[in-house]
Amino acid sequence: MSPGVFHIMGNTGCLRITLLNMSTLKIADREFSSRLFLGTGKFRSNAEMKEAILASGSEMVTVAMKRIELNDTHDDMLNHIQADHIQLLPNTSGVRTAEEAVFAAQMAREAFGTNWLKLEIHPDPRYLLPDSTETLKATEELVKMGFVVLPYCQADPTLCKHLEEAGAAAVMPLGAPIGTNRGLQTRDFLRIIIEQSTVPVVIDAGIGAPSHAAEAMEMGASACLVNTAIAVAGHPAGMWGRTTCRNGQGFQNGS
Repeated sequence: MSPGVFHIMGNTGCLRITLLNMSTLKIADREFSSRLFLGTGKFRSNAEMKEAILASGSEMVTVAMKRIELNDTHDDMLNHIQADHIQLLPNTSGVRTAEEAVFAAQMAREAFGTNWLKLEIHPDPRYLLPDSTETLKATEELVKMGFVVLPYCQADPTLCKHLEEAGAAAVMPLGAPIGTNRGLQTRDFLRIIIEQSTVPVVIDAGIGAPSHAAEAMEMGASACLVNTAIAVAGHPAGMWGRTTCRNGQGFQNGS
């Protein structure tokens, strides 16, 4: 499923990435113009997070349920995320089993009014590696319950095919462990997943530089989800700018 081509060009010592001839990305019943999805963790403030979201042009933003006050309709973080053009994607980060994930998903649907869900099940709090068995089990159950499920998963071609067959709207294999910014350490497996998949493949975790996103898109990935690389940059809103990087300022702002 090759959605387009990235070109990498030098620009006064900084990397510039330009997206060429990219069609809209369709996941379930929604189309997205941007191929950059954003996570909302690790920002220094909610205001800085909002600025980065708007500057990026992203139309898909993930938020961990554990960071939201579900009983507070005026939760400060939510007020900085919600916008008409943004698909909010609650995630189940922190759950350890399929049973816990299903419970969290039901709470998210009630609290946010959306059946979209980024499924994350990682029992290990250190490396946050996804549990393949529990992820597949939860996907099967959540799809039956009417959720649009985007599972964060190991870069395992067989698992991704099973998730697709279970009804996942997209698969989100990791490029490297969460927060490491090490790029596509699983590239050989990602190529197979992209080649075999009939649903969008969103590279999640490990994307630490525009060049990593470029490599993923050149391989045929549908989109990339980025969090740490933008959130911890000196100026997050200028880190990558619209689409992936704008005006050649990506590395400069991240330094």
